[in-house]
Amino acid sequence: MRKIYLEDKPLMEAQQDFLRRVTLERKIEWIPTQAGLGRVTAQDIYAKVSMPNFHAAAMDGIAVRAEQTFTANELNPIRLKKEKDYRIVDTGDPIPPGFDAVIMVEDLHQVDGETVEIREAAAPWQHIRPIGEDVIAGEMLFPAFHRLRPVDLGALLAGGILTLPVLRKPAVAIMPTGTELIPPSEHVESGQIIEFNGTVFGAYLQEWGAEPTILPIVQDEYEAIREGVREAVEHYDLVLLNAGSSAGTEDFTYQVIHELGTVFTHGVGTRPGKPVVLGEVSGKPIVGLPGYPVSAYFGLEWFVRPLLYRYYGLIEPSRPKLRVKMGRRVVSVMGAEDFVRMTVGFIQGQYVANPLTRAAGVTMSLVRADGLLRIPPSHLGYEQGEEAEIELYRPVEEIERSILITGSHDLSLDLLQSHLRRRDPSRHIISSHVGSMGGILAIQKGEAHVAGIHLFDEKTGSYNIPFLEKYLKGKEAVLVHLAYRTQGWIVAKGNPHKIYDVTDIVNKRLIYINRQRGAGTRLLFDDLLRKKGISRAEVYGYEQESLSHLSVAVAVKGGAADVGLGIYSAAKVMDLDFIPVAEEHYELLFLKEFYESEAGKLLIEIITSSDFRQELESLGGYDLRDAGKVVYVKNMA
Repeated sequence: MRKIYLEDKPLMEAQQDFLRRVTLERKIEWIPTQAGLGRVTAQDIYAKVSMPNFHAAAMDGIAVRAEQTFTANELNPIRLKKEKDYRIVDTGDPIPPGFDAVIMVEDLHQVDGETVEIREAAAPWQHIRPIGEDVIAGEMLFPAFHRLRPVDLGALLAGGILTLPVLRKPAVAIMPTGTELIPPSEHVESGQIIEFNGTVFGAYLQEWGAEPTILPIVQDEYEAIREGVREAVEHYDLVLLNAGSSAGTEDFTYQVIHELGTVFTHGVGTRPGKPVVLGEVSGKPIVGLPGYPVSAYFGLEWFVRPLLYRYYGLIEPSRPKLRVKMGRRVVSVMGAEDFVRMTVGFIQGQYVANPLTRAAGVTMSLVRADGLLRIPPSHLGYEQGEEAEIELYRPVEEIERSILITGSHDLSLDLLQSHLRRRDPSRHIISSHVGSMGGILAIQKGEAHVAGIHLFDEKTGSYNIPFLEKYLKGKEAVLVHLAYRTQGWIVAKGNPHKIYDVTDIVNKRLIYINRQRGAGTRLLFDDLLRKKGISRAEVYGYEQESLSHLSVAVAVKGGAADVGLGIYSAAKVMDLDFIPVAEEHYELLFLKEFYESEAGKLLIEIITSSDFRQELESLGGYDLRDAGKVVYVKNMA
């Protein structure tokens, strides 16, 4: 039977209920102290020996009887005889019996081979490490539930602890389910999906102190999943069931857990991450995570991480937070808690955050995220320019050295990132594709360092400058030429539909894949329609939007579209045919302040370098004859 959600339980309530009703049985194992890094002590640990276990010299010099030196001063130097009055000691040597101070070799005047002269009195126990100065036999070194650090291992060995009791890492079974899943491979056929969630789960679990095992993929068959769960709970402390937690006809997680044990929660009030199943089977916690990776990773963090930290008796760490200004509007719907992945840039003294895609299946949104915006269920979101608090995935210092490039997408930006990292590994580029007009507006509002633009003005027949004159107000900016690039029709290999002109798309009723509003490529396409007297309504797929040239090429490659307008390099990457339409100017609009900064100068240095030019031109469809040339400067109006 198809099972819909039991509820949209609030996240905090679901967390508290799960942690109240399940537990992981603590088990102890003994390991060599040298292997203890990161492990958690299972018992209080007491020193077996003192460190040092004898009175030791703390300096190189001579051991003396302090009382014999009390009258020494500059006017009354005292001479001491070897063996009778002093013994030579090096740092760490035992103090000879009857001696109670050490005078550093630097404070000695050597009279002859047997005699030294001193001109300052020595205090009793001066420069001597007494027994147990560091560790005293019988003292507690570490309490139970302490995570061992590198320095802790030294203290343990100094205290004579050669083996130690630690909490055994909980054994966690990861069970991927799905008929469409295949093991990692370079060859993926239509309808197949590489199973990678298990690897990510396992890495997180190792980071949190568990011992993960990825089980073989289980097909979407009720009996197979049920038997897999039944066997897993016999051998593991915790079972993670991936995919099948939603309400589809082949989503069996709820039914399996309900039949074999108890379901506590089916569905939490979050976006993404709603289809989570929490329960227990045979006294073992079991978590059903969604198949969509972002939802699954959030669910893992919300429910599994706190369970593991509680097992170890440790406080679950929280991420640092940062106040940011919204670079774009972020809308939410009341009733569920929203978790939005964000990029963050430091621009003119402000931290500016922009949302990444909110799709639950886009793993790269987490790869690229600098932080996470949590929007409460009662909140409708944030307007552009409004302040909010986000949780950081990266250090603030790293964010402050990042370069935020927005506007039109081009493969040259990826190459620019590569060359930047080679020259300065402490910097990286954050790229967001909002179209050329969006890029100009981001510069105008101080929400990006650089914007890629290629806007053709049909009235003047020129690129970019007319739009800057019209829309760029209140900001000083510099427009730098990057490349002349060829735009054209991206079509299937062999151009089966014989597409050479915009009229072919309309007359043959072909499926077109467009770019988003404000994109220079979309304006070029609109100009081609206008010149032929064709209305947008006549183009099948005109409203089907794509955010990059590569995604246009992917749509054509996968058969979702017959044709799209884009750059040659994108067609080449996807092994598609390309019919040239126009050469355009792709240029970078810099905030003037950033252009004059160290980072801005570094970008210009890269753009004008011969190795960057050769590598970009090798992609095809690019001409960098004027790369780095300043074509326009906008001063404050």
